[in-house]
Amino acid sequence: MIVVAGEALIDLVPQGTGALAGLQPALGGGPYNTAVALGRLGSPTAFCSRTSQDAFGEALLDGLRKADVDVSSVQRGTEPTTLAVATIDAHGSAAYSFYVDGTADRLFTAPVALPAGTRAVSFGTCSLVLEPGATAYESLMRTASAQGVFTALDPNIRAGLIPDADAYRARFRSWLPSVSLLKLSEEDAEWLGGTPREWLAAGPAAVVITRGGAGLTAFTGEGAEYSVPGAKVDVVDTIGAGDTVNAALLHGLTVMDALSSEGLSALGAEGWTRLLSFAARAAAITCSRAGAEPPYAREVGEI
Repeated sequence: MIVVAGEALIDLVPQGTGALAGLQPALGGGPYNTAVALGRLGSPTAFCSRTSQDAFGEALLDGLRKADVDVSSVQRGTEPTTLAVATIDAHGSAAYSFYVDGTADRLFTAPVALPAGTRAVSFGTCSLVLEPGATAYESLMRTASAQGVFTALDPNIRAGLIPDADAYRARFRSWLPSVSLLKLSEEDAEWLGGTPREWLAAGPAAVVITRGGAGLTAFTGEGAEYSVPGAKVDVVDTIGAGDTVNAALLHGLTVMDALSSEGLSALGAEGWTRLLSFAARAAAITCSRAGAEPPYAREVGEI
């Protein structure tokens, strides 16, 4: 079982040009997209979060159920659902404005225990910024790591939500001893400062950097570096692409029986090339569709 911990929200996505070009609600949130992608790829997955009891919250849960994601660890609240208004540029890249005050996901509390059979927990995005929930997710990360559970982190920086950049960067560094696999985009890496080698020295067994259409690169604790090109595709937008990479990496590691720090260290050139290529194909399919619509296993092929 892979547990994805973090926010679920509603993306308001423009259907044309202009500030109010037919905004269409879509199910979203980095952790939510990761959970759906894992379910579609066929990995047993559970979602650990807090969602609203409003219509948006019900729709979010329905989306998880349709992807065969276990929602028994989802807390509920009467507060409204977080909204994210997307702006899509000429290259399909998305930027977001958030409406987060008083929303349900911010009041997440750490569970007493993870679901039975949990092998990995994935964290990231807004849930690690917005208090008081951020502290609860951080506590869950540290607890899971201390129990020997594989932990994955995608900070997925949303700078507009971070009031004190230096404080967040320090907090990010404090998480690294509790992280098995760190994945982040080139843009996130630049914003955070530091290098993959510095981050590896702090704890993770591997760091994966996504480079958009240029592909992915993995850096390992043994000093190796492996890269694959991006899969060619006509890009509609990039919403959910990084989240799909998260899911593909975790699913692939499960299939390869490498879902551990020791497993990451043993992958070697052939294993990393297979894993990164699988993630690149999965992300490309997501980019070929409007919104966060990750692929099913039959669409991506074997790892």
